[in-house]
Amino acid sequence: MTVQDKGQMDAQYGLLTSIAQEVGVSLSTVSKVVHRRRDVGAATRARVEELLARHGFLRPWERETTAPRQIITVFRDLSGPYTLEVVRGIVDAAGELGVDVVTGTTSRRSISQWLQECLALGAAGLVIVISMLSEDDQRRIVEQKLPVVLVDPLSAPSTDIPSIGVTNWSGARDAVQHLLGLGHTRIGMVAGRSHSLAGSARLHGYRAALEEAGISYDPAIVRSTDFDYDEALAATLRILRAEQPPTAVFAASDAQALGVLEAARQHGLRVPDDLAVMSFDDTLVAAMASPPLSAVRQPFEELGREATRVLLQLAEGRPPASARIELATELVLRTSTSAPPAHRDAGRPARPAAPRQGGA
Repeated sequence: MTVQDKGQMDAQYGLLTSIAQEVGVSLSTVSKVVHRRRDVGAATRARVEELLARHGFLRPWERETTAPRQIITVFRDLSGPYTLEVVRGIVDAAGELGVDVVTGTTSRRSISQWLQECLALGAAGLVIVISMLSEDDQRRIVEQKLPVVLVDPLSAPSTDIPSIGVTNWSGARDAVQHLLGLGHTRIGMVAGRSHSLAGSARLHGYRAALEEAGISYDPAIVRSTDFDYDEALAATLRILRAEQPPTAVFAASDAQALGVLEAARQHGLRVPDDLAVMSFDDTLVAAMASPPLSAVRQPFEELGREATRVLLQLAEGRPPASARIELATELVLRTSTSAPPAHRDAGRPARPAAPRQGGA
């Protein structure tokens, strides 16, 4: 954002605030009038419109047609391969539609502050990625009809707030079924936190595949961590020290899978000869890992396009057909997975007996 843009944003926010004070209403009421919402009394609407006109306020869609629209995308942080893929998906999709993207995090600004920023910028709306919405934030979004779309929310949102994700349960089930098909029966998992909807769904998909194969769930070879490399590394080292260690590990994200690979190296295990590793995400790092990771692919480009499309649709006053949209995942097989040693050895022809040395 340029200094000029920041100045314009501050001026606009100040104007709407002063109009709200002069009329004796909340800033959200002024915002409703700006966005042509109907749930404002006729007298209040007329007074606000009069002041907007007096100060020469132009609504975003009344400005020069060459001026691109804006959306705001907010992340918990901007680290990790998943975040970069989602950013790229949204920016590419928005670019195709002539929309600018303002990107930020919740590390220094709360969701509530970002909602305020959205109003101040005159942005079309807000895409919130992997965040936990408070009840107050959800209430504000619903009551003020703010255009907001959630991508992979950590907790189940209000049914009035649309969310977009992928088929986490079935994707995880497919991954574990692939390992089972290779002959693995001792499969560990580095799962996500239970409070994460995606993490929980992937763990349930893992357990469903084991149950369908008649294999008991063993908590000794399952650990839950953030979608984080360091935590996954430590968790995998504990899994590999189990009394009966696994011959394969399924990681709930690429960042965690990289931690699994490093734990295997530190433990003196070769991947996939001694330990098969399966991941979930298939970000750019999956193909660049050593060895390249077999993974459940999330359709990041489609995620970005769908989030942008639904948000702009909301901004035009058209709610989506469904409050929850799930995009299909795909299994991508590379060289980090193979049959366990016992199966490979069983498939080899027996070595001929060594010739007996001379003697009676």
